[in-house]
Amino acid sequence: MAKYMICGSYTAKGKKGLIKDGGVKRRSIVEKLISEQGGKVESFNFAFGAHDLYVIVDFPDNIHIAALSLDVGAGEALDFQTVVLITPEELDVAISKGSNYLP
Repeated sequence: MAKYMICGSYTAKGKKGLIKDGGVKRRSIVEKLISEQGGKVESFNFAFGAHDLYVIVDFPDNIHIAALSLDVGAGEALDFQTVVLITPEELDVAISKGSNYLP
């Protein structure tokens, strides 16, 4: 499974839904959507600052999270970015592969 971080900011439409439903219900909705695409929520947090929400998820591959991202983006309730996360072990493998790049 691949790991991703979703950083989201609610639009006015999204904030209305959040106020109506509350945080716990919103988390449940997100967990259900992600599990329907074969993913799993590792953490779900609301925040102050650059984004309103940070969610770390595991998905089988990029295709599954892309499908979810398209649906959520089309809903116009959340502006978000999806960040691919890699483990320290994966980084070590990438380093070992090297390249011919010269700075």
